[in-house]
Amino acid sequence: MKRQMELRAYQKEAKEAIFQEWGKVKRTLLVLPTGCGKTIVFAKIAEECVRQGKRVLILAHRGELLEQAADKIARSTGLNCAVEKAESTCLGSWFRITVGSVQSMQRKKRLEQFPEDYFDTIIIDEAHHCISDGYQKVLRHFPQSHVLGVTATPDRGDMRNMGEYFESLAYEYTLPKAIREGYLSPIKALTIPLKLDLSGVGIQAGDFKSGEIATALDPYLYQIADEMVNYCQDRKTVVFLPLVKTSQKFRDVLEERGFRSAEVNGNSQDRAEILEAFDKGKYNVLCNSMLLTEGWDCPSVDCIVVLRPTKVRSLYCQMVGRGTRLFPDKRDLLLLDFLWHTDRHELCHPANLICENQEVAQKMTQNLEEAAGCPVDLEEAENKASEDVVAQREEMLAKQLDEMKRRKGKLVDPLQFEMSIQAEDLSGYVPSFGYQMSPASKKQLQALEKFGINPDMIDNAGKAELLLNRLIKRQKEGLARPRQIKQLEARGFQHVGTWTFEQADQMIARIAAQGWRGVPPGVVPQEYVPE
Repeated sequence: MKRQMELRAYQKEAKEAIFQEWGKVKRTLLVLPTGCGKTIVFAKIAEECVRQGKRVLILAHRGELLEQAADKIARSTGLNCAVEKAESTCLGSWFRITVGSVQSMQRKKRLEQFPEDYFDTIIIDEAHHCISDGYQKVLRHFPQSHVLGVTATPDRGDMRNMGEYFESLAYEYTLPKAIREGYLSPIKALTIPLKLDLSGVGIQAGDFKSGEIATALDPYLYQIADEMVNYCQDRKTVVFLPLVKTSQKFRDVLEERGFRSAEVNGNSQDRAEILEAFDKGKYNVLCNSMLLTEGWDCPSVDCIVVLRPTKVRSLYCQMVGRGTRLFPDKRDLLLLDFLWHTDRHELCHPANLICENQEVAQKMTQNLEEAAGCPVDLEEAENKASEDVVAQREEMLAKQLDEMKRRKGKLVDPLQFEMSIQAEDLSGYVPSFGYQMSPASKKQLQALEKFGINPDMIDNAGKAELLLNRLIKRQKEGLARPRQIKQLEARGFQHVGTWTFEQADQMIARIAAQGWRGVPPGVVPQEYVPE
């Protein structure tokens, strides 16, 4: 019997946004953090597609993900799924939804059995994998299908790669917002004052070589276990390690330190039993070599130890995501980080979970390292790092603004405007999708100029679109316009970007009444705050 499942507000918004995007493009993305119900969202999307008489293929790279998807669809919509995997096929089935293994689907003999218009909709779970040849072979076979890529973990590199295939990002719900709105556990980051030298570790396929990490890590395992005694005794902990033999060795080290530890790997015959025993509390530490990054949930986990350093944010987010779900009496998730010594700056740290701006992430990592040994709330740490970066920027900005204010011309430099309204998302914007990277259109440039922005400084369509949306939003909210901001900041007024249109207009009128000679009597621009 179908169980009525009410979507959360952000899940409803996501569903609506996806169907709207499909009205404009064929291939779009949904980004939801681990634990925010991405399977439920695409189950409801599949249900709506079936209601419209369409056939849906849900594509994944692991059997566990397919089983989870079929189970969730059955429980939330009452619809059963056909299976396209090994000996099973959906051909001849009256079920309108198929869950398919990409390993099976990509085989030429199997793929050729399907007409190219057989599936109207394709949903890709863990879509950051879809750039691989196997996925692309399947997708090319169904050129008319609408495609939805679902992922919890795109980093900028992933987005640029996925942007080569997907045409837009339909909806994104961020980790900080999910925590603030009470759907995920707060995260406390703890930097352990233990320096591990990775400077000699090589790179393979874009990340650190697992074997060399294991060699570098081995001398530190006993010290790491000692640190875990201080912080993890009362926690339910998952440890990620680079190799199975390292994972097994660390399990034994932890046993010697008094932990009830277990280890699972791809060859574990009793894997299901160990995972169930961990879930029920027989073990309080579970070691694994990257086995549990996807397709496994244990909401009671409240400590993550990443001993597999990575420069791939999507992988880092997957590891941490094993502990972000809510659970009764769970206060927070403790995330242990280490002082990894490396010549490369792209190593992932807790800051990379929450910071969109790289400058803020670097400052936050520095702050956490200085607070080594003390757990720090991730959101508080980001706010502090943002304030530090803003303070540093204001010094540089003062010089930049002085130079900009001397420039003649009525149009406003976009950078001045962005800094004035403290829009880090604008000033730090990097295009991801093909259309965003193309030059701004003539219509966009004309609209920017009409708003008073110098269009010559905008070099791509994505930035133009983002800036125009912000300008329109500010206009609707009755906030100061770019020209007003430029005029008033040129006379020394501070934070004019936060003023209303009326407040700015009144001050400009008072200055005009003085014949544009300075500011009105009794007004100190640097101290002035409008009523």
